Parts: sequence; C-alpha cells; structure tokens
Amino acid sequence: MTAKEIRQAFLNFFELKQHRIVSSAPIVVKNDPTLMFTNAGMNQFKEIFLGEKPASFNRVADTQRCLRVSGKHNDLEEVGIDTYHHTMFEMLGNWSFGDYFKKEAISWSWELLTEVYQIPKDRLYVTIFQGDEREGLPRDEEAYQIWKEFVPAERILEGNKKDNFWEMGETGPCGSCSEIHVDCRSDEERSETPGAALVNADHPQVIEIWNNVFMQYNRLKDGSLQDLPSKHVDTGMGFERLVRVLQRKSSNYDTDVFQPLIEFIASHSGIAYGADEQKDIAMRVMADHVRAISFVIADGQLPSNNKAGYVIRRILRRAVRYAYTFLSLKEPFLNRLVPVLADQFAGVFDELSAQRDFVQKVILEEEQSFLRTLATGIQRFERYSAEGGVITGAFAFELYDTFGFPIDLTELMAREKGLNVDMDGFQAALTQQKDRSRAATAIDAGDWIVLSPLEESTFVGYDELEIETEIVKYRKVNSKGKDQYHLVLRETPFYAESGGQVGDTGRLEDHSRLFYVDVIDTRKENGLTIHITETLPETLEGKFWAVVDEDRRRLTENNHSATHLLHAALKQVLGGHVNQKGSLVNADYLRFDFSHFAKITDEELLQIEQIVNARVRENIPLVEARNVPYQQALDSGVTALFGEKYGDFVRIITFDDHFSKELCGGTHVRATGQIGFVKIVAESAVAAGVRRIEAITADRAQEFILGQNTQIQALKSLLKGAKDLPAAVHTLLDENNRLRREMEKHLMERAAGMKTEVAAAVRIVNGLNLITFAVDLPSADAVKNLAYAVKDMVPHLVLVLTSLIDGKPGITVLLSDNVVQERGLNASAMVRELAKEIQGGGGGQPFFATAGGKKSEGLALVPAIAERLIS
Repeated sequence: MTAKEIRQAFLNFFELKQHRIVSSAPIVVKNDPTLMFTNAGMNQFKEIFLGEKPASFNRVADTQRCLRVSGKHNDLEEVGIDTYHHTMFEMLGNWSFGDYFKKEAISWSWELLTEVYQIPKDRLYVTIFQGDEREGLPRDEEAYQIWKEFVPAERILEGNKKDNFWEMGETGPCGSCSEIHVDCRSDEERSETPGAALVNADHPQVIEIWNNVFMQYNRLKDGSLQDLPSKHVDTGMGFERLVRVLQRKSSNYDTDVFQPLIEFIASHSGIAYGADEQKDIAMRVMADHVRAISFVIADGQLPSNNKAGYVIRRILRRAVRYAYTFLSLKEPFLNRLVPVLADQFAGVFDELSAQRDFVQKVILEEEQSFLRTLATGIQRFERYSAEGGVITGAFAFELYDTFGFPIDLTELMAREKGLNVDMDGFQAALTQQKDRSRAATAIDAGDWIVLSPLEESTFVGYDELEIETEIVKYRKVNSKGKDQYHLVLRETPFYAESGGQVGDTGRLEDHSRLFYVDVIDTRKENGLTIHITETLPETLEGKFWAVVDEDRRRLTENNHSATHLLHAALKQVLGGHVNQKGSLVNADYLRFDFSHFAKITDEELLQIEQIVNARVRENIPLVEARNVPYQQALDSGVTALFGEKYGDFVRIITFDDHFSKELCGGTHVRATGQIGFVKIVAESAVAAGVRRIEAITADRAQEFILGQNTQIQALKSLLKGAKDLPAAVHTLLDENNRLRREMEKHLMERAAGMKTEVAAAVRIVNGLNLITFAVDLPSADAVKNLAYAVKDMVPHLVLVLTSLIDGKPGITVLLSDNVVQERGLNASAMVRELAKEIQGGGGGQPFFATAGGKKSEGLALVPAIAERLIS
C-alpha cells in the first residue's frame, strides 16, 4: 500500500464505525497560552476534554499534522539520526467524547491493524497500566481482560506510570493508556531475543505505533484526582511509523513518505543516498525539516527571532547547516524541495499547494540570510580557534545564540582542529538562557473554583455591550509575579482577543451598581472566555452587570472593518495573490500583513487609500450571516484565511457582495460610514514576501490630518506665506547647499593653511615622527582632511589630533603605512586607549581611527599618553 492508500484506509475504517471525519487543525496554535504548536492529535479537542465546550459529534477521526521539537525522545538534535523520530509528523486518531470506551477502542484498533492492514498478529505486543499504589491508581484490569480476547497473555505487558498513564499537563484530564508495539525484526533476530524484552526499550525495530488513552480522571492543582463527568477515548497512531511497518522498511525515511524528497536531494546534489552515513543523515534532516518549515509557514507563522518564529528559524537553520557542512551545498537548496512536498500532500493538506510559491520564497530568503551568517560564524570560529586551547562554553554559546550554530557543529569544527569544547560551560549558559525565558513567561494558575455548572459560555457581544449575567467559575493566577483573577461568565458581551482584534475592557458591576471591578483584558483559553481582573468582587454570588468600554470597542470596530476594506483594495490594486498574513486591530490603529513580493509604490498606496475611502463614503451597510455551513460559505466565494481552524458553521462579514466578503469572528461597524476616514501612515517589509501596512481611522485619522495641516501652516508662516510650499522649500534647500559648499571650501582652505603649522610640531620618539596637536576646526571631516594633508608631508608619522566640535571632545589617530607594517602599531587600538581619558570610545582601521567622548578636560592628557604608547 502507498502512504496515501494507508491514510485513506484509516479514515474509511472509522467512517464505517460512525465517526465524523474532521480536517486537521493548523499546526500553529492560537488562543492557547500553553502551546505554540499542535503537538498531538487531541489538541484541537482539548476544550471538550476539559468540559469547556460540548462536542459537535460524539465520535470523530482525522489525520492531524503535528510538530514536536522537545520532550521525550524528540530532541531536535536527534531528528534525522535515528529511524523513526521527526519534527513534523501526522497523527492518525479516533476519539470518543463520552460515547464508547475501552472495549470498542481496543477491539477496533486490533481489527484495523490485523484485518485491514494485515500486520501479523505474532509481531504485535500490547501494554497496559500496572497501577500506582502511591497515588491509589489500580491496575487496568479492564483493558487486560479485553486484550486477552485477542492477544496471548505473554504479549500483554504491564507498564509504569511514565509509559502507561497519560496526562495533559500538571493539571487536567488524564487516565491510563494501552499501547500497541510492533516487532519489525527478522525472524532470525526474533528467535534470538523475545520481542517482549525490547518493548519500550528504545529499540529501533521494536516500536510503538498506536496509543489508546482512556481519560477518566481530572488532576487538580494539589495533585489529587477526581473522576471526570464523562469518560473519553483519545487515540493516536504515528502515520510515518505505520507506513514503515506496512511497507516493510527498516526506517521511516525509506518509505514513500520521505523518499521523493531524499531522491530529489540525491539527484540534484550528485551524492548517492546510502553510501555514507553522515551524508545520509544530512539528507534525512533536510527531508524531515522542510516538511515542518513549509507547513508552519503555510499556516501563517513566519521565521523570526522570538517564540514560535524562532523555533522554525532554528529548524530551518539546522537543515541548511547539514546541507552546507555534509553535502557541500553552498547555495540555497531547501526551498527547491517545496514543490515536491506540495505534490505529495495534494488532496490531503492543500494549504501548501495553494501557497507553494509564497512558502518557497520565504524559505529561499531565510536560506540566503543564514548562509551569510554561517560564513561569518565560521570565520569567527577560525579566528578564535587559531589561538589554540579549549573552545570556551561562553564562545560556543555565542556561536549557538548569535550565529545559529548547533553545538554539534562547533564540536565537529573543533575536532577537526584537534580542540575540545567546554561542554559544561556551554550547558550552563544554555540553562541560564532557558531559565530566563521560563521566568519571563511563567504563569502559575490555580484550580478553577466552580460556582455554577456551565457547558459553554455564550458570547452576546455582537448585539449587546451591557448585560446582566453571573460568574460561573474563577481562579487565581500569578503572572510574572503579579496576582490576577480569571473569571468566566455565563453570558458575556466582552470580545476575547482573537483574529488580531484585541480583547475588550470594561467593568463588572454588582447588581446594585454600587461596587465594581475593572476588566483589564479578555482572552480565549481552551474555548473559554476569560475576563481578567486585578481584584475579585466583594461577593461572587448573584447577578452582575457586565459593561464593555463602548468608546474603545467602537474605535476598535472602525479599525477592524477598515482591514477588510483594505484587504479587498489590496487585491484590486496589487493582484489576487494578496492574502492576509496577520493583523493587529485595537482602538488606536490597525496593522495589516499580507503576501506581496515588492515594495508598494507611492502611486499604488494612494490608489489603495482612495478605493478604501470611496467605500467608506458609500456608507455600505454591514451584511452579517451567522452559523453558515462552512462548505456553503466557501461555495459562495468568501475569503478564508490560511492557518485558521474554522468550525462546521462560520460567520460571514460582507461589505458589498462584489467587494469584501470574509469569514470573520470579530466585531464590526454597522456601516462603513462609521469609519469616517482611513489614512495609511506606513508601509514596510515584515519578512520575505510579506509586507505590512499601518493605518488609522476615525478620530485618530482626523487628529493626524489636523496635525499635518498645523505643520503646513507653520511652514507657510516661516516661509513668509509662500503659496507654493514645495517650490519655496526647494529654493531654501538650494541656498543651504550653496552656503554649505562655500563653507566646506573655506574649511578646506583653513585646514590647508594649518598643515604647515601642524607638521612643524613634529618630534622624534622611539625613531618615529610623533605629532600631537590640538586643532580648532568645526567638523570631523575637516580634521580628517588635515590629518591626510600632514601625512603627505611627514614620513614615519604618528599623528594624534585632539578637537572640540560642538562642545564634544574628539581624538583622531593617523599612522603612516610603514609604521603599521614594520612597527606593528594599530591606530584603532591606540585611539581606544586614548579615549579612556575623555570617557569615550571609538575605532577604525589600523592606519586611521577616531574616537568621541564626554570629558573634554581629558584632552589635555592625550599627548603624554600618546608618547608613552609609542615609547
């Protein structure tokens, strides 16, 4: 079976078992502060398991693209070295939300593996939870008895809490799990060592392929367990491992999941795969990493220097480094794999095919940038290692942190020179960085205190800004050392931060309206709308008035609706390739990122702004459609954003059916006239193939225009009421340039006149002609010109000029070429030493350098120190 056939067989099987087949969630996680990336198939159902959202279907199945770069057996630096761990992988999964439990999950997994996929039964081993007396957790006898119907007792193995008890995190849903392992060894190897002895022993040919998790507990903050209201099943089967087993390969990389990529690399690099282990690892790293990079970019996360963007940049650079070091690919290559990858996933994850050119362009520019950085880092290593000795941990960490060098590259380069790396020092520096990062983002959340049962919080903020409601649960949270409270309301008019729109602020007033607490922000977390306050109401019982800050909401709506108009205008002016890549919408301004590969011209910006404001003046009414079936919305021609996970029912925002029609969950103006006016204030590049426009609307736009008008009137006044401002300014600039040229000519003549006086101040020190002189010139250029004029007059010269320009002390050092070459003196080193006297610093070239400082009285000490330096 091909990989595509294997994937489809899984989905077909569970569809026959009455499972709803759902699409994969984006690999980039939004609205969950605990995750950057989807790292398991259950992530998109997390709020259902937490009891914070009802399930639309009791049985679902899918293939979910996931990303793991840390944790058990998934350290990034190991990927590509072994045969079965990856960064990006697919997780085939089937779920039951309060429906079937252990009997069905176990029997169906056995049926699929042995009857549909026809894996030999005698190669399969299963594990069950052995129990944990310390926590009062019993042995999973139920799973054992079910498995006995299919598997001999000697192939049902017990596992400890580490291997056979699954937990979402330190708190939350958890339960025992039952894994299925397959022994892929030859018959001869199997006869020598029983497979049971190798299960969960990290043997490369005895691997886990399926895990059945039985969620029945909820772990509280104090570590205790309570029963969940409903029991759930969460299963996961690694697609790449399954394909390897069914295609009878010894490595995941030998299957048709990875071979098209590896064959492309081998063909275009001229290096055969399978001939050299180190080169094979490089090809595997490239094939694995390009998958992760491509899908993350397609889902809207661009490489950057922080958070999720940094993770992707690190993965990309690891791939480039392997290609550069072991395959001698000195030019960008990784981007060329994107079309191959897009073809592989056509009909499965079409997001990549739809954005193939964009993804390829982003990777290309990242490769070009890193190859420059890599060359610089290697040069720095060469200079550092030339002195011999141990490569310090601090230097190794600098290469890692600044130049993106994985530590194994530094070790490799050090070994080639017969040097060692201080790994303890490197690990200490790395640990310090991680500790700082954790401390900066540390959030300590207490358990939820439930006041009233709630299945799902209701948002009414599209229609109401003030309602009567009640608090259903709350918790205390410490964020960066500051105590806050998270409150969940039964119904809320507060919009939670999402889709680029900031969360609402406002107040929670008690029923008598005598007391209130400020809501300082509103966010989403696992399907809940979280209202953040710094204090709790005096009493948590009874009714409250939830009141949104109306002025702030209206200004935010102006900017949000303006982004929709802007998006449509950009497509109209620049082309249909324009797609939103990110946005920020608040009460002050809007920021809109979009795909485009060139700077927008002033003429194009003006045209875009004119189109948007024409639509504003038309006062187009908002047409809002709620709870529209997703496919029906797509068929109607709506614009959907890449990287968003849409539900079965969506909301459509339309401003003129032929102009702007988008899927959106944010809040908007009732008609475009409310926006007032849109003014674009900035256009810039964000990343490869991504541009950014910043704009203001309504009050802010009016303030901006009035401010511009005030400046124009002030200019007119200064220019004595000139009617043609540009012409008057040009005249002024021309006059200024003429005067500047005359002044420069005068300074040159003055400096030329001084050169004889300066040259006459020469004295011989240590066989060199030393001149120290305090010059009175008004610019650094004039001092430089004087220095070079003196150099032409005096051989074997060491010239030190001091100056005071605009009240700031300066030092200039110039050396004759032969002084640098024969005496080993360095102007840059000298000027840094001299600059200490003026509390400053500087540098330059070996023969010419300058410095500036703060302490002008120190200039008097410079001549004596200069003489000492050459003595």
